[in-house]
Amino acid sequence: MHTDIADHIARFPAYTQVQLKDLHHFIDSKVPNLTQKMGYGIPTFQLNGKNFIHYAGYSKHIGLYPGAKAIAHFAAEFETRGYKYSKGAVQFPINQELPQDLILEILTYLLERRA
Repeated sequence: MHTDIADHIARFPAYTQVQLKDLHHFIDSKVPNLTQKMGYGIPTFQLNGKNFIHYAGYSKHIGLYPGAKAIAHFAAEFETRGYKYSKGAVQFPINQELPQDLILEILTYLLERRA
């Protein structure tokens, strides 16, 4: 994990750190050849030198930032599952397990758009 990202995660309460680390490792393990940096003040994965996906911790949720097209594509799924979302982000409540199945679908969608 990139040093700046580890420092960023360390600022959160222990439970949030676990969620953020799990999300980080999940994304990193599912998409080959990603690089890591802090972008826009939050952990960012890049693919081939371009921003791929961002995430961030908050007091009540984990934010995932896959971009506006991905959010629009998955909006109905977010509504069905009760997740709050905006034009470029979806919020996963901090007191629930991360929906790895949905996150994997989002990653797959993003990869397919890059091919």
